[in-house]
Amino acid sequence: MSGVSQKILLIYAVSMSTIFGIALLTGAASPKQSSFDELTVQRINVVEADGTLRMVISNHAKLPGIMVRGKEHAFDRPQAGMLFYNDEGSEDGGLIFGGYRNAKGEVVDSGGSLSFDKFEANQIVQLAGVDDKEDRFAGLIITDSMASGDSRRRVWVGRDDSGSSVVALMDANGKKRIAIEVAPDGTPSFSLLDANGKVTNQITPPKLN
Repeated sequence: MSGVSQKILLIYAVSMSTIFGIALLTGAASPKQSSFDELTVQRINVVEADGTLRMVISNHAKLPGIMVRGKEHAFDRPQAGMLFYNDEGSEDGGLIFGGYRNAKGEVVDSGGSLSFDKFEANQIVQLAGVDDKEDRFAGLIITDSMASGDSRRRVWVGRDDSGSSVVALMDANGKKRIAIEVAPDGTPSFSLLDANGKVTNQITPPKLN
């Protein structure tokens, strides 16, 4: 084989090796090429390109405390779940769930909650269901939340601890003013209340003789 042919073969071999190596590196570096049938983890952090935390999916042990502008503040959470964060890295809602029995066999912290927070304030919308040794309710809650930390419930639609189905509308001070209720025995009522919580008018089924 002539020297020219050997040089051509050498160039060809080097070129093909380079192309093959680039293809391997490119494929390995691209996350779009990854595929999993099953993934088992204790916590997943979703971040922006600059590292700002936007979402956490975690078990109970690794669920973070309250995050404010990327700084974590200790806060005990007995649940697992998914937490949401705004563009500044502050918590603005989440989906949490839990439930276990204590040493006495009592059901504790059983239920779940999906909530969304006002910017730099508390929850404004919450869909919650709890059924344990202390509480038994399920429903939708609408709240006015202030930057000062004060919160006033404005709307409740759900089932309360007594087993009644209730629609309650509150004023800006959080005082109940209208209540539509169906008691566990099926008795319905419509009530108007004053600012002190006193019923001023009420509609109930007529009493049968």
